[in-house]
Amino acid sequence: MFKSALAFCTLVMAASASATDLEPPSSAEVCGDCHRAIHLGWKRSTHATAMESRLFQDALKMAEADFGLQARRTCLGCHSPIAVQTGDLALVKKVSWEGVTCDYCHSIREVTLTGANPKARVEFSLVKSGPSQEAVSAAHGTVFSAVHTSSLACISCHEYKNALGFAVLTTYSEWQQSNYGKEAGGCQSCHMARVQGHAVDPRVKTASRLQLNLHEIPGSHSIEQLNKAIKAQLSSKHEGGQLQVSVQVANRGAGHSVPTGSPLRQLILELRADTYDGQRFREERIYRRVVADASGAKLDREHVAFMKGARVLSDTRLAANESRTETFTFPVPTGVQTQLDASFYYYYSPMASTEAEQKLKFLSIRRLVP
Repeated sequence: MFKSALAFCTLVMAASASATDLEPPSSAEVCGDCHRAIHLGWKRSTHATAMESRLFQDALKMAEADFGLQARRTCLGCHSPIAVQTGDLALVKKVSWEGVTCDYCHSIREVTLTGANPKARVEFSLVKSGPSQEAVSAAHGTVFSAVHTSSLACISCHEYKNALGFAVLTTYSEWQQSNYGKEAGGCQSCHMARVQGHAVDPRVKTASRLQLNLHEIPGSHSIEQLNKAIKAQLSSKHEGGQLQVSVQVANRGAGHSVPTGSPLRQLILELRADTYDGQRFREERIYRRVVADASGAKLDREHVAFMKGARVLSDTRLAANESRTETFTFPVPTGVQTQLDASFYYYYSPMASTEAEQKLKFLSIRRLVP
């Protein structure tokens, strides 16, 4: 049974009660009573909603219906790793609904790379692992973990081969093969920026402000993060009685391919050309990885791609530091004013019930051509 936030706070402030009163793995709410700022940041992350997301829950139900209990275990392995580690596949415990939660990440002791998939070894105890060598707590023990200073902390959920040996998730290897993989900092340098803050809330313990990793962990749901990753320039000219438009698009800020992760994700470039005499033109370029099963049939459902993916039919994603020039031609003669609009969307899943949930617009370039 979880202790109340009041009991936990009293435990820490008194510093005389036994730390064995804590019952790992603990709910993030317990951790957040002392690590308040860190907890608030994590609550805004997709890690915090990885389990309770309705899109994921729908996919989980379909995966189990189509492929059985093993598919459930596979999905929960990253969306509720504590549930798998503790055998709570029925999701009875509150902590199992907390996605990638505090006591999972800070119970990782090492990561092994010898099997088909990377595997994190976790120890749920009163000793919490992390990237600081100076961390001290009156409520629990602390241990420095080199894993938490590297991309290995992320690899067990962001690199995955299915039972057929097909690499469904390749984010870590994409990063490792890029120039970013040779630099210090790893995933955390982009997704867990360091800021001044209090590791422990001042009302619990008076301490100086430290350099802390933000736990919001922004990714492809963040407009700011997408705008850091993708850069674009638009140019145009009239030639041969037509309007030629070029859009140079580059992955300048992501240390992995864009999009990465699920094979169903797409980066979409939409170009519109609207003339002042009423003509409307639209073209698009889609950057994605198309996955097929062993028979070569294209897979368009996420859980099926994870379980039955066997080969890549095409891969047009933007690798780290890659730049391309996309060209478009419209039957618009010189002298006809045209409004050009190049818009970029990050597309998540066709399962979403609304367009707003399916894709996110993050970059737009507009130009009037005389």
